[in-house]
Parts: sequence; structure tokens; C-alpha cells
Amino acid sequence: MSGPHHKPKVSEREARQVAEAAREQDWRKPSFAKELFLGRFRLDLIHPHPLPPSQDAQRGEEFLAKLRDFCETKIDGALIEREARIPDAVIDGLKELGALGMKIDPKYGGLGLTQVYYNKALALVGSVSPAVGALLSAHQSIGVPQPLKIFGTPEQKETFLPRLARTDISAFLLTEPDVGSDPARLATTAVPDGDDYVLDGVKLWTTNGVVADLLVVMARVPKSEGHKGGITAFVVEAQSPGVTVENRNAFMGLRGLENGVTRFHQVRVPAANRIGPEGAGLKIALTTLNTGRLSLPAMCVGAGKWCLKIAREWSAVREQWGKPVAHHEAVGAKISFIAATTFALEAVVDLSSQMADEDRNDIRIEAALAKLYGSEMAWLMADELVQIRGGRGFETAESLAARGERAVPAEQLLRDLRINRIFEGSTEIMHLLIAREAVDAHLAVAGDIIDPDKTLGDKARAGVRAGAFYARWLPKLVAGPGRLPRSYAEFHPAGHPDLSTHLRYVERTARKLARSTFYAMSRWQGRMETKQGFLGRIVDIGAELFAMSAACVRAELLRTTEDHGREAYQLADAFCRQSRIRVEELFGRLWHNTDDLDRTVVKGVLSGTYTWLEEGVLDPSGDGPWIADATPGPSTRENVHRPIR
Repeated sequence: MSGPHHKPKVSEREARQVAEAAREQDWRKPSFAKELFLGRFRLDLIHPHPLPPSQDAQRGEEFLAKLRDFCETKIDGALIEREARIPDAVIDGLKELGALGMKIDPKYGGLGLTQVYYNKALALVGSVSPAVGALLSAHQSIGVPQPLKIFGTPEQKETFLPRLARTDISAFLLTEPDVGSDPARLATTAVPDGDDYVLDGVKLWTTNGVVADLLVVMARVPKSEGHKGGITAFVVEAQSPGVTVENRNAFMGLRGLENGVTRFHQVRVPAANRIGPEGAGLKIALTTLNTGRLSLPAMCVGAGKWCLKIAREWSAVREQWGKPVAHHEAVGAKISFIAATTFALEAVVDLSSQMADEDRNDIRIEAALAKLYGSEMAWLMADELVQIRGGRGFETAESLAARGERAVPAEQLLRDLRINRIFEGSTEIMHLLIAREAVDAHLAVAGDIIDPDKTLGDKARAGVRAGAFYARWLPKLVAGPGRLPRSYAEFHPAGHPDLSTHLRYVERTARKLARSTFYAMSRWQGRMETKQGFLGRIVDIGAELFAMSAACVRAELLRTTEDHGREAYQLADAFCRQSRIRVEELFGRLWHNTDDLDRTVVKGVLSGTYTWLEEGVLDPSGDGPWIADATPGPSTRENVHRPIR
């Protein structure tokens, strides 16, 4: 093994093994999305739509009312954008409001909100200032409170949660300058020394890190006598000697984000601050993200709602060729897309959040799909809003106001939303993560067949198991209720659009999706994991089917409990019809694509074959390495850490 202060050298196979070991591999509860990828449409898992207990709803609504008043009177989003900083007074006000402790149990001084109302709060705050929404989300969704809530000891909860509920801001530190989604190469170390661990290393993109009081840090413990070792999670006091925030990073969006580079040099952390056992850090991080990921799509829902409001108001006022632009089909199609997609996104987030609160289902795939789908669709909606606004969409809100027009920050929204396709797992990584879970059943029975390290005997036994599994499973993919014209009839009430036809489509298409996955595994076997284009399309189809299901179930809920049933049915119908077009295109691209040709071109690009194509331009990039040096050692830079007290 390499020394504690050298970057681990790992092969592709070793990196996969680390990631696989961190997966939560047991499925103790049913999962609607997992069943969907296996060709089984378990509508009973999501319908009737679960609802929060009345006392939870009342407590949540009371807090939302206070938060709305605070956002309207105390948060100036334009000021935060202009000065690239959230005023301390705003953060102090959020502390007094209890917003730091929305998800923390009341016995530790928190508000104890459900996931549903926590997400509604983030959507509300994020609509005023995405930077404030990101601060609250990073603090509670992935910061210290969530891993302590799940894995912390009673003593750790008593020590830290009261602080985190009212006064202390937290941050999550995993990424390093040379380590992103491949944690096997994590270089930060935590070396045991008596009753302490000594941390050394550099962490990058530490959201909240500039102002944080408490940090959850992922570091590698060397294996030694009495120490299992491995990637481990620690709670670290940000004011500890040897902790230096070396830079406050600036981005194209979220300009008020307190995101930095944090260096650890000989930082002593009590063993009592270790979360869980040694080696459990990645599992803790992934488990935390199972529900933590829902905060990001919740803010995407808020963005969609605002896009719809602005699109409606602007396109009714702006006239071209004798009528409002909304009545021109080219613009109207964009407005319809924004309205239908916002409805579906809210359905996905509310359904996933309510299932998380009930804890009856395993929602790890649902939450990942919500993050993937929400971040991609919100970006498209914001882009369409900029297009609808035309030149005014490209103009800043400050410039619009300066010349006497309404200050609509459409271009800012586009910049702020762009990071969501990268935050908490990029779209490409989410595709692979979800695909791994989607093919889990196949690998469980047939994995040994394609594992090069297995013996012929192991492969033979796996072949027998696989044969028995597929003999039972494949016949069930031939026919189902999706082919019966009266299936799901309760989704076709009199006087409403027919949503039953969409649910039948979902049932049929889920079986087709499972057949396609099986065919691909049969065709590529061990090379399946390299077919990332194929796997991404499989996941995108599953995301659309999940969104269609959630939209229909939400429409039926609103029909039976609210005043907008008919309108909800119309939006669900529009969304499903738009979604079905996307699904059919994705199916076509499963087998008819340029994946092989793309690989050939990439080899040519990397080998320099096409450098002649780059001629005729100048590169404005500055000097410097592509990746900053992160060699452990004392800091040589000013500490820009500024706790807010």
C-alpha cells in the first residue's frame, strides 16, 4: 500500500470495487422504480397517493407562512446577486427562524419538518435566492445533520444537533482537486494517534465551507493493527488548528455561494467525532444522499413555477403580428412544455418525498431519478423562458431596471440552474448509478457468468441460477394489463381527459424496457458496463415512465381532494403525451446511434489527428496546471474562513 500522503494508485477494476462495496446492496423494502426497470408496473406502491398526517401538514404550513414573510421582507435576491454574498443579517434571521433545523428533531431544538415540507421550504427560499436555498440545502441535506441523524451515536447527537439546529452552519467535504466521482482515489488521510485521528489533505468545492462551523469530512484511514481502515466520515470543528479555507470560489451562477478550498494540516480530531465505523464513510455518504438528493429537484420545481409565471405574464403582454406571442404556436408549445413539466416535476418530488416520510418503500432509485430528471428538465424550462423573452431574456435584470422595464432575472436563473446537472452527482454519473441499481437483479443471478475472476465451476453454477430466474421472469414480460383496454379505469372519470391510456402505456413500456435490458446483457455481457450511452438511454426512459406515473397519480389525488382536478388531469395528459414522444425517440436510439463512431472520433481527437481543426483561433486561457497541486502540508495562504456569529 502507498504511504499515507500519496495519492492512491488504483486500477479501473479496483475503483469499481470500492464503489460497489459502498452501495447499499440489500432491498429490504419494495421500490416502485426498481420494479419498473424489471418490467413490473407496481401502481399499488404509489396509488392511492400517500398523504402526510394532518399534524405534520399543519406544522409545515405554519412554518411556510413564517418563511414566506421572511423571504418577502428580509431577502433581497438582487442584492445577493450584485454583491455575490448573502448578508450576515439574512443568515442570522434564518437562524432565529429555525431554518437551520428544519429536518432536526424538536428534542434537539429543531423544527422536525417532514421531507415534504422541507422541500417546499427550499423551493420557496430558492425562488427568492437560489444561493440561500443552496446554503440551507448543503447544511441539512448533505451536511452534518443528516449523517448524524442516520448514523450518529446518542452522544454525538446530543453534542452537535442542538448547535446545528440554531447557530452552527455545516458543510460536506468529499471532493478533492483530483478526485470527483471516483472516491477510490481519495487522498485526504486520517491517521490514528492515541484517542485522536490526524487529518491531512485538501478538499475542493466545499459548499458552505467558507462560513461553516462544523464539517463532515471524508478521509482515508490507513489499515493498521487494530484499525480496519478505509474511507471514513468525521465531524470536524472548522475552527480547529490546522484548518485553513484557502480560497472562496466564484462561479457562473449561485454568486452568493460560500464555496471554498479547505486545507487540513495535522488537524487533530477526537475519535469520538468519527461517524460510524472505519471504512463506512462512502456508505454513509451514499445513504445520506438517498433522501438528501430530493432537495435539489425541489428547488427545480420552484424554478419551474417561476418560469411558468413569467412566461404567462410576458407572453400575454408582448404582441407580434397583431396578437400576443402566446397565441403563436411556436411560443405556445414552449409554454405548454413549461406548464406540463412543472406539474410532473412537482408530482415526482412530492411523491418521492412522501414515500421517504412514510418509510414504507426504498426510494434510493426514486430520489436519484428525481435529481436527474429535475435538474435536466429545469434547465430546459429556463432555456425556453429565455427564448420566450427574446433579447430581454439575455439581458440582466439590473440592466432591464436601469432602462425602466421590469427586472426579470431570466438569464440569472439559467446560470443558477446550470450547476444542478453537476451537483451531487453529474447527469452522467447519475445515469451510471441508476443503471447499476436497475440491472442489480440481473447481476445478482448472472454476475458470476461475466466476472473474469470467477472459476469455471462458479460460472456453471451461476448459469444454472440464471437459467431458472429467466425461465420465470421472461414469460412475464410478454403480456400484462397494459394490453387490456379497461385497465386502470379509475383514471378515466367522466368529463376528464383519459389518463388510463397513459398508465397502460407505462405498463407496456416497462416490460419493453426490461426486455431491452435483458437483450443488451445477453449481447454484450461483461462489456455492458462500458456501454454508457445505452445505459443512459435506459435510465432516461425509466425516468420518463416514473414521471408519467407520478403525474397521473397526482392528478387523481387533486381530483379527489382539491379544486383543480380537471385542470390537473389536463396537465398530466399534456405531460404524458409529450413524454411518450421522448420515450419513443429514446427507444429508437437504443439500437440506432453513433456510439461506435463517436468512440472512433474520440480516439482521433485524443491522439491529435484533428488538431488542424483547432487552427485559426486564440486560446484566452491563462497559464497554470489543469489540476491544482494538493500536496499535504501547512497552508501558505490567508485563511478566508469567516464564521457568522
